[in-house]
Amino acid sequence: MTILSVLDQSPIREGGLAADAIGETVELARAAEALGYARYWVAEHHSHPGLAGSAPEILIGQIAAQTKTIRVGSGGVMLSHYSPYKVAENFRLLETLFPGRIDLGIGRAPGGTSQATSALQVGPGALGTEHFGTQLADLIDYVGDTLPPEHPLSGLFANPRGPTQPDIWVLGSSDQSAALAAHFGLPLSFAHFITGEGGQRVMAAYRSHFKPSVANPKPRGSIGVHVVCADTAEEADRLARSRDLWWNRLEMGNPTTVPSVGEAESQHYSERELQRIAYNRQRQVIGAPEQVRAELETLGAEYGVDEFVVLTVVHDYSARLRSYELLAELMEISSASLQ
Repeated sequence: MTILSVLDQSPIREGGLAADAIGETVELARAAEALGYARYWVAEHHSHPGLAGSAPEILIGQIAAQTKTIRVGSGGVMLSHYSPYKVAENFRLLETLFPGRIDLGIGRAPGGTSQATSALQVGPGALGTEHFGTQLADLIDYVGDTLPPEHPLSGLFANPRGPTQPDIWVLGSSDQSAALAAHFGLPLSFAHFITGEGGQRVMAAYRSHFKPSVANPKPRGSIGVHVVCADTAEEADRLARSRDLWWNRLEMGNPTTVPSVGEAESQHYSERELQRIAYNRQRQVIGAPEQVRAELETLGAEYGVDEFVVLTVVHDYSARLRSYELLAELMEISSASLQ
């Protein structure tokens, strides 16, 4: 049985406002729940003109309040910027408000420019990513109320305490993230939409080195995939061109709002840019329903996972919603058991 989930970066379309993007995130979450999706994760990005989601811990509460059963979480919180204790408090509060429905996805990436990183990490003592493992260990103990007696802050606990706790995931696109997930006995979501190279090897290594934990006696994995599904392959290809241009601009150091298909179709690319677009398309799933199902099933077999966290970025919201609708129709999905 396939598990489908959503990753939403709250993209801002050309001609739209950031408020529109946030509104569409909440609307899409309600639709995803009705369609049977298992999770709805919101991303963290800073100082990006095309992405409105900067504070997942706030957006999660709004989405959870307007849905009933779907799990809601971060995809993810960029832990290197923050105090693990405060993150634990934020998510324990969310778990208290919406028990059994909160996911705490943790990432190592900065989620923004070097300027944004400097602004987030106040003071000269800000921690680098080399301290991420220690931060993650502290976060696990704060969330689970398991701080060991030898810890310098022994006796500290994160309020509000309660019988349940958020489900902690490690999100990443590298073997370092996988190694940490395996070491701490946490589930791993591999960002195939960021890099399609070596992911199968990373997921296999995660499973082979996994150390069972109380919350996770066995390894659990998912992959984040960018998908554009439309009624025809030609329409899916046409819709995906806006992301081609959007991503090309990002790689060229010129991030923008998500351009319209019309603007993308009128764009003149250099040969090098066309090669980059073709390369980036290799890690995307774009097509009509049966083609998309076949490609996802192949990816699932290669990674050894049955859960896909689907990211869809196109200019038109109705086309974005239609893509998720078609996915739910063509895949035999289940959200009954996520453990």
